[in-house]
Amino acid sequence: MKLVFAGTPEVAVPALDALLASGRHEVAAVVTRPDAPAGRGRRLLASPVAERAAEAGIEVLKPERPRDEAFLARLREIAPDCCPVVAYGALLPRVALDIPTHGWVNLHFSLLPAWRGAAPVQHSIMAGDEVTGASTFQIEEGLDSGPVYGVVTEDVRPTDTSGDLLTRLAFAGAGLLAATMDGIEDGSLKAVPQPADGITLAPKIQVEDAHVDFKAPALRVDRVVRGCTPAPGAWTLFRGERLKLIQVALLPDRTDLAPGELAVGKNNVHVGTGSHAVELLWVQPQGKKPMKAADWARGVRIAAGERVGA
Repeated sequence: MKLVFAGTPEVAVPALDALLASGRHEVAAVVTRPDAPAGRGRRLLASPVAERAAEAGIEVLKPERPRDEAFLARLREIAPDCCPVVAYGALLPRVALDIPTHGWVNLHFSLLPAWRGAAPVQHSIMAGDEVTGASTFQIEEGLDSGPVYGVVTEDVRPTDTSGDLLTRLAFAGAGLLAATMDGIEDGSLKAVPQPADGITLAPKIQVEDAHVDFKAPALRVDRVVRGCTPAPGAWTLFRGERLKLIQVALLPDRTDLAPGELAVGKNNVHVGTGSHAVELLWVQPQGKKPMKAADWARGVRIAAGERVGA
């Protein structure tokens, strides 16, 4: 088939690579979000998908909005058979959805209908899921509600951050998306409607969602830290300033600390929760680089009875 691939961040690149390597389909163009300011200098940078497409010599389309007439006209000229999508980042209007013969097929990083929305991997970890996965489905105007072509499953490991899990799903999902294109082409795959039961939503994680409540049980603290790493980053307050929490470890045998209470050893920092303590392993003070929690504690000279949190 002739394909137009839509995607923007680094997590979409493995799927583009898989389609380019398949040898069975032609990736005629790539659709991605416009260049965005990044870094201290706020220079405009192309998206990772745009950079990969340029390396491969593929036409790159960067519409401000997918309903822009110039973009729609170019898409009609290309006349794709199908448009595979991975984390494109903009809603597609009906007029765009109707252009490709086989529509737009999205790779979504959950087992639909679980975790429909922008942050399925983060919500899966924060909810304590033991298994998640990726799904390919036909895009319609509802939120991730279209019929499903295929799925792959992936275990959630006890120490997984959302970054770890998303990386594995990006590569597993890339193979699923390529296989889905093959099945659509030869007619062996038919999309199946999602069940009405088991729908959960995964909206974008806001900064306030990443605020760690040490009155919560230790398992919840650990899940929030892992689910919000690397973005937007779990955090608490210490002496009125924000302290990012990058990695913690459960300490089920220590129950003598009040929620938020800090205990500093020679090479460790423990903090109480609503159940048992956790050990702070890596933190990032406001305006500084990530560091081992023990080094941070030595630098700030924590007094007995000091706490993190509101």
